[in-house]
Amino acid sequence: MIAADGSQLGVMPLHEALKMVESQGIDLVEVAPEAQPPVCRMMDYGKFRYLQKKKSQGAKKKQTFVAIKEVKMGSRTDRHDLVYKVRNIRRFIERGQRVKVSVFFRGREITHPELGRQMLTGVLGQVQDIARVDIQPRLEGRNMAMLLVPKQS
Repeated sequence: MIAADGSQLGVMPLHEALKMVESQGIDLVEVAPEAQPPVCRMMDYGKFRYLQKKKSQGAKKKQTFVAIKEVKMGSRTDRHDLVYKVRNIRRFIERGQRVKVSVFFRGREITHPELGRQMLTGVLGQVQDIARVDIQPRLEGRNMAMLLVPKQS
């Protein structure tokens, strides 16, 4: 058995351990049931659970979420509009965000997926100094998408 302060109390019968715990007003918690003999610890179990909960909340607070920005364009998007969208992509990448660039196809445009691939490679050519491709361009239904991430300096 282990005392509340962490010191070893040695092997003792269960009824003795329960008397000790009851006299101090704390709980007897089985720590290692597989051990021979089983190991128990004297502790305030409510306080222990409270501290565990606080620790997990602290870890959650420090957790960061990776935001993925998405920039959509049609397969026939004009050059000027493309320049504007590339400027937004550069701004997102410079902030350290991941960017999903997708080209959507309307109607019969889906028969020419090479136009979408050309558009995505053109976008990559304009931002490859600050970004790299994480997921290569691939067709997902009526959309073709790739994922850009900031380059590591």
